[in-house]
Amino acid sequence: MGNADAGSAAVAEAAAIDGAVVAQALRRWPRIILGTSSSARRGVMDELAAQYGFQYEIAKAGIDESVIRHEDARQLVLSLAHAKADAIRAALRQQGTDGHGLLVTCDQVVLHEGTILEKPADEAQARDFIAGYARAPAATVGSVVLTDLSNGRSWGGVDVAEIHFQAIPEASIDALIAEGEVFWCAGGLMVEHALVAPHVTRMDGTLDSVMGLAKHLLLRLLCQAAAEAPAS
Repeated sequence: MGNADAGSAAVAEAAAIDGAVVAQALRRWPRIILGTSSSARRGVMDELAAQYGFQYEIAKAGIDESVIRHEDARQLVLSLAHAKADAIRAALRQQGTDGHGLLVTCDQVVLHEGTILEKPADEAQARDFIAGYARAPAATVGSVVLTDLSNGRSWGGVDVAEIHFQAIPEASIDALIAEGEVFWCAGGLMVEHALVAPHVTRMDGTLDSVMGLAKHLLLRLLCQAAAEAPAS
């Protein structure tokens, strides 16, 4: 399946998910925790919370992501999401607040010209990343992992989206660097930004996936977890 077909399939999957099934799954875990420091992921989660009528908490893992390495981008983001879940569970356990609930952790890298790109380390690297997207499309590779806090069982998956760009003007790159938000994004990639969006020529996949939290993947895993989890 090509990237464009995969993107269409993701949209179709999200549309086909039964809201009643999601609501039933959410009743199993009235406590939802999103383990992230990303404002973009929180924005996507806010949309889901408004659509399905649930509330969620925020927790941050605070792990050193640089010590977790893998040559395969899919395995890397899954490993990082699991590591974040382990760290948050340990912190909750220490606080005595690790009871019944569902923890959502995510990670994302950008794959460009065969190289895995994470958050830019400095200004020079950010400029190199952003300018390079005109040469070849960038792919976001993002994971979602759900962990049942009561028993540690987890469900995970990966979604990939591909973005094609025209050259982003140097002045726009200067402004993005000065603003600083690119340093918190894998590959310095901010397709939703007003300085970047006009230069996106095609996107194969969903915007929420590019933002770091694929809705259709999260909902599918939620339904799967509810179906497979033991009765309370």
